[in-house]
Amino acid sequence: MSRQTDLLHKGSRTAGKHDAPEIEPIYLTNAFNVSDLDELDFVYGGGGFAYNRTSNPNRSNLGELISALEHGDDTLITNCGMSAISTALFAALKAGDHIVSDRTLYGETIDLINRILGKMNVEADYCDFTKPEEIRAALRPNTKVLYTETESNPMMCVYDLDMIAEIAHSAGAVLIVDNTFTTSCLVRPLDHGADAVVSSLTKFANGHGDTLAGSVTGSAEFIKEAYEVQQWIGTTADPFSSWLILRSMRTLDMRMARHCSNAMKVAEALERDPHVTKVLYPGLKSCPQHGLASRMMENGYGGMLSFFVPEDRAGINEFMHRLKYVRYAMTLGGPRTTISHPVTSSHYDVPEEERLKMGITSGMIRMSVGLEDPDDLVADLTEALKAFD
Repeated sequence: MSRQTDLLHKGSRTAGKHDAPEIEPIYLTNAFNVSDLDELDFVYGGGGFAYNRTSNPNRSNLGELISALEHGDDTLITNCGMSAISTALFAALKAGDHIVSDRTLYGETIDLINRILGKMNVEADYCDFTKPEEIRAALRPNTKVLYTETESNPMMCVYDLDMIAEIAHSAGAVLIVDNTFTTSCLVRPLDHGADAVVSSLTKFANGHGDTLAGSVTGSAEFIKEAYEVQQWIGTTADPFSSWLILRSMRTLDMRMARHCSNAMKVAEALERDPHVTKVLYPGLKSCPQHGLASRMMENGYGGMLSFFVPEDRAGINEFMHRLKYVRYAMTLGGPRTTISHPVTSSHYDVPEEERLKMGITSGMIRMSVGLEDPDDLVADLTEALKAFD
């Protein structure tokens, strides 16, 4: 063979037995070869892989794990949390349908519903999902989806999913739940009647702050519809990200236990601090949903909390400058503790009137509590909060 042919073909096939590695390899290929049309039919029937956008072993392995943990029939792996949400909603809704959502959703989820689904002639109403009478009042004959988060971002409100699922199903609608904050370690929405659960795997599931991905889990029927949507709009995750998250999820429960215990200690310390006016954390007895959270959450109260300081931009900036270990980041769920300012990040695009109805003020700080020594975190925050003296 010529040099040019050697460049293309030598080293492209591995000799010897190599089908049982201890850790699954990363399949960085955009396609898989088939020997003939009979084998292609076998692949199309679910017996193998042909094209990376359609299926990939790394996504399949991660999906198998998440399906088992969430108690679902099947799972799609998407390229980020927002694509998981959009894929699920596109699968469940069509023009002329109506969606009822909780009022305190992640800001960009609200944007997706209003700006993208709105252009598709899908109508939306928002209400307080802690109040069943408000949910029922918002229902219409064309309501097809109820949407909420297990724990709201950034208000840390916990919801009675069993009650919401009953309302949804009595109206002939499906319940879709975002389980990013709590993960299947703490809550499994499908066990409480949800029809589909979406997650940003970027956050606690991956837990290392080094990749993006999302997931949609549900019944085989729902995932079949969502899979078709995924192929058309191209929301599939890449193999390397899928491999990284599968690796990371092997330690999910151990990490979440530390996140939860650290968050409880930090929340208690913040509640005692004279510079903090309010702390939102479902593990605190002062939380209005503490009793519900104790019933819904199996292994702790999560690693997320929010707290309020004076609405003083200069003071908040000084507070951030004084922090030694806690960092500002436009994400959450990583190994290190991070904070964000919802008014200028997650909810920057939500009109002020709507934000205030949610309870999101310019003095709110959202915190993702990491895996550090909790005493170091408390000391760091306590010292930095003196910026408001």
